[in-house]
Amino acid sequence: MPDARPEALEFLLSRRSRPAKMLGLPVPDRTALETMLTAALRVPDHGKLEPWRLIVLEKPALERLAELMVVRSGELQMDAEKAEKTRQQMANADLVVAVIAAPVQSEKIPAVEQTMSAGAVCLSMLNAALASGWGANWLTGWMASDRGFLQSGLNLAAHETVAGFIHIGTERHTPPDRPRPDLANKVTWVDQ
Repeated sequence: MPDARPEALEFLLSRRSRPAKMLGLPVPDRTALETMLTAALRVPDHGKLEPWRLIVLEKPALERLAELMVVRSGELQMDAEKAEKTRQQMANADLVVAVIAAPVQSEKIPAVEQTMSAGAVCLSMLNAALASGWGANWLTGWMASDRGFLQSGLNLAAHETVAGFIHIGTERHTPPDRPRPDLANKVTWVDQ
């Protein structure tokens, strides 16, 4: 096997997200985070369109967004329990990277491929954080596609949405692993 990287494969075979509510301080400093951001952007990108961008949300921004969620969930007449759960996702976080899906007009590259590339950035960001020794979790929620929240909270353009909020921090407790998919039930082999 040329250029095999068994340590990378071992990481992928054992990787698991950490619940955002179990993450706390400290968080990566800017230098460490920039390395993870650089790794996150090395994703498949048909046509080299770069149909995504990143917004690093630090504690003051997260507190502002949590308060905006209260206002916005009231405007949407959202269930109080659901609204509080999503508010806490931001209020209790110390560092979040918002991966913004920002599709580009293209005659050759369909929008769905561009959206999948933004999803690949989310997974790469998550894995870069985990591989660097941090706890991390990829979340979305109603606010990832709510125009009112996206415009007032993140100043997104009309064509942009959030592909994921990647929470990063120090793991406070290690939860048990969850059951994993059964290969036999999820894989079809086609030999002709």
